[in-house]
Amino acid sequence: MAAKKTKKEQVVLHDYESVIIFTPVLSEEQLKDVVSKYRALITENNGEVVHEENWGLTKLAYPIEKKTTGFYHIFEYKAPADFVAKFELAFRRDERIMRFLSTVLDKHAIVYNQRKRNGEFNQNKKEKQQEGK
Repeated sequence: MAAKKTKKEQVVLHDYESVIIFTPVLSEEQLKDVVSKYRALITENNGEVVHEENWGLTKLAYPIEKKTTGFYHIFEYKAPADFVAKFELAFRRDERIMRFLSTVLDKHAIVYNQRKRNGEFNQNKKEKQQEGK
């Protein structure tokens, strides 16, 4: 599917989020290299990274490829509609990736993610705890 274009031939960018689980056998340097590779892939294809989050080494709910832990990394990005297929194809070809999930973000998810990054939800919890004391 081709990306939608306006009258000025500009590509319309959609909001996406991809959660990637990397194999735990990677060193910190290898992990940084592979993450920068995918960050560059987004920008090379007329996209932009809105937010990026590294959750680090986390225990998995169930074993994947006989491994019980994995490095979680989240990309929130804007990209043309046809880019996600290319992005996921690169994930499938990379043996360092155990699992991935890409989703389209609607306007409510974008607002929620922005508020979460600003720490609004944590502030509400702290205020309630202080009121209870």
